[in-house]
Amino acid sequence: MRNRGLVWVAAAALKLAELLLSPIASLADPTTEEDTEGEEFVEMMREAQPYFLAHRGRTFVVVLSAEIIDSPYLSSILVDISLLHGLGIKFVLVPGTHVQIDRFLAEREAKLSPGPSLTGVRRHGENSRWHDGVSVASGNFLAMKRRGVVEGIDYAATGEVKKIDVSRIRERLDQDSIVLLSNLGYSSSGEVLNCNTYEVATACALALGAEKLICIIDGPILDESGRLIRFLTLQDADMLVRKRAEQSEAAANYVKAVSQEDFNSLGHNGSNGSISSYNMNGFSQKYSVFQNGVGFDNGNGLWSSEQGFAIGGQERLSRLNGYLSELAAAAFVCRGGVQRVHLLDGTIGGVLLKELFQRYGVGTMVASDLYEGTRMARLSDIPGIKQLLQPLEESGTLIRRSEEELVGALHSFIVVEREGQVIACAALFPYFEEKCGEVAAIAVSPDCRGQGQGDKLLDYIEKKASSLGLQMLFLLTTRAADWFVRRGFSECSIDRIPAQRRKKINLSRRSNYYMKKLLPDRSGIRFDSPFSLQ
Repeated sequence: MRNRGLVWVAAAALKLAELLLSPIASLADPTTEEDTEGEEFVEMMREAQPYFLAHRGRTFVVVLSAEIIDSPYLSSILVDISLLHGLGIKFVLVPGTHVQIDRFLAEREAKLSPGPSLTGVRRHGENSRWHDGVSVASGNFLAMKRRGVVEGIDYAATGEVKKIDVSRIRERLDQDSIVLLSNLGYSSSGEVLNCNTYEVATACALALGAEKLICIIDGPILDESGRLIRFLTLQDADMLVRKRAEQSEAAANYVKAVSQEDFNSLGHNGSNGSISSYNMNGFSQKYSVFQNGVGFDNGNGLWSSEQGFAIGGQERLSRLNGYLSELAAAAFVCRGGVQRVHLLDGTIGGVLLKELFQRYGVGTMVASDLYEGTRMARLSDIPGIKQLLQPLEESGTLIRRSEEELVGALHSFIVVEREGQVIACAALFPYFEEKCGEVAAIAVSPDCRGQGQGDKLLDYIEKKASSLGLQMLFLLTTRAADWFVRRGFSECSIDRIPAQRRKKINLSRRSNYYMKKLLPDRSGIRFDSPFSLQ
């Protein structure tokens, strides 16, 4: 299995040069007015720039489903993984194997139990030449124990994750290697055991404290109307899985492991994607041991945070409930502390690049931290907002606002709160008749600059404006034009500004005017607080 993985990534490395040379060649010649392809490339790079910084040095655990491994889409996905690795992202790859194993056994007319595909058969690949361009590390990173007999079924060589060797995995990642994590591990007696791929991946993501778990599967996550579900908060994902508990074995297993107390603590009435009152560490300690929905003691009386969530069985193979099993796994790891899970349709060309470097992405994201601490301003936030705005007002970057003016416009202000302190603010003033809105008063605490708070606020405002039916955003600026241009704004004339707003412009400030066309609201994020016309 390990050697096959080396071949897969090696094939990607061979194609990487061709992928990287294409944009370089296109930039070699000066761009003409007719060269729209070059202009699109520049715009794409500008849109992706904040994500380059955000993803660099982060750890992503990627599940490559067995269906994708067995498909013609694998090589292009590995090319993109190699590209992203070159940009500084740390990858742990966990390949699925059940399709290949089932075929292997079917060819020998083997009789299968209801358990996982590999119970009594081991498969070892051939040694193959490895390409020097990408370093891949594999090894004995998993400690397992036999699953034994469950409900009368002897699972033979099927194991359960007992421990992840986090220090050795991190050592390989720090050495600039892609880590290939097989679902084969060893028991304390040296026996080779097979484990569920998703259990390995989720256990690894939790143990490493990975920023993302990415599951590349062979289809999209659709709602009951057949539309792509682009975004789910942890609360919404938890609710969706629970509602299917009577129809889905995976959903029922999920509910068994999550108590009603923890369900209530998720804060299901939140509207900004944050978890209002939820002790994440408490859940991780109590519930992260999970095997087909049944928690178990690891033998020493302590609950291990290195166990994962296994999915499989006939429900998953038949897709009776779509990709609900994967969604349950996503909710599980989010509850354990992984910030975001992406469920991606691997049949889409460039799906990883599109998901990670475009604002809306192309897959389904389950997030526990999206816009964490971001909310509509309250009267008690006025002192904090004034403290943020004052230095920018004194430097002439922002216009001065009295406390009375701030109170009057408070319902249009958005703040980011951390540990009881307002660390960033911004305002959105909608003009519904013209279907546009003004972005104003973006300010971030000096102690929190360089952490992406400004990008988070602007992203929140764009989604908020789009959810209100607005089609354009505009702003006036004297000092921050470059920052907004890098985020998709283009300079415009004063005539493009709504007449109602033009009457209030102080022409002596000689502000520049910028606009940005909004994409239709496809995020699935709910914004419950109404805005009033200014």
